[in-house]
Amino acid sequence: MAGFLIGLVVIPIIIGVLGIRIVRPTHRGLIERFGKYNRFAAPGFNWVIPGLETLIPVNITECMVDVEPQDIITKDNLNARVDLMVYYKIREDEENVKRSVYNVDNFQRQIVSLAQTTARNVIGDMRFVQVNNQRNELNTSLAKVLDKESDNWGVRIVRVELKEITPPGDVQATMNTVIKAENEKIAAIDFATATETKADGQRRSEIKQAEGIKQANILKAEGEATAIKLVNEAAEKYFVGNAKELKKLEVTQKSLEKNSKIILTENGITPQIIVGNLPIEKEEAE
Repeated sequence: MAGFLIGLVVIPIIIGVLGIRIVRPTHRGLIERFGKYNRFAAPGFNWVIPGLETLIPVNITECMVDVEPQDIITKDNLNARVDLMVYYKIREDEENVKRSVYNVDNFQRQIVSLAQTTARNVIGDMRFVQVNNQRNELNTSLAKVLDKESDNWGVRIVRVELKEITPPGDVQATMNTVIKAENEKIAAIDFATATETKADGQRRSEIKQAEGIKQANILKAEGEATAIKLVNEAAEKYFVGNAKELKKLEVTQKSLEKNSKIILTENGITPQIIVGNLPIEKEEAE
């Protein structure tokens, strides 16, 4: 009787422990009973009936699948080798988690196959130059088509990356030559622009220097004119009516030009002018 009672206590405990299921925040779970969907398992603690129920975990984080490189013929009949990567995630609500498990068999393999088909359709309608130069637009277009086609699988296509597109060898060589010529053209234009800028700067510097010299000459001329004006004003003020004294100064100036020595005196006697060592009367000098 005691053993039976112990069994009644221990067996439920064992069943309870065996039925514990912990779902991580990165996953969602589908609980099936006898192979049929029963309920949705959210992150955290969940309990299933051991032996009768099964929990299927589903990863809802962003994942990446590498699409095997394939050769695609572009609109201009070039055989380009294309390598893609697809980033996706399962939508976390119950309905879409169920779709990812019950509506498709191995959705990752299906995404790869769908990406290859979609790439052939989209790139096949584009010229190689467009594919090579418009990668962002191509990535967006591929992601849009893939997301629409995979909607019934509960999958959201996050983005598509065109890793590499390789043209035939002869086309690649031609493209390298064109790119090299284009780079040389850009370098030549940049050099010409820099030379023109330098010449323009030098010309502006010379103009500024010439303007400075011109302004200096103007200021010098204005200074000389002002000096002459002041001399004339002084002559008008101090020598008008004193012609005799002005005459003396002129005689003195002329004598100095001949290296003569002149002495003028006004001490109440007749002034004398001494030329060399010989005195002469003032009247004679005048």
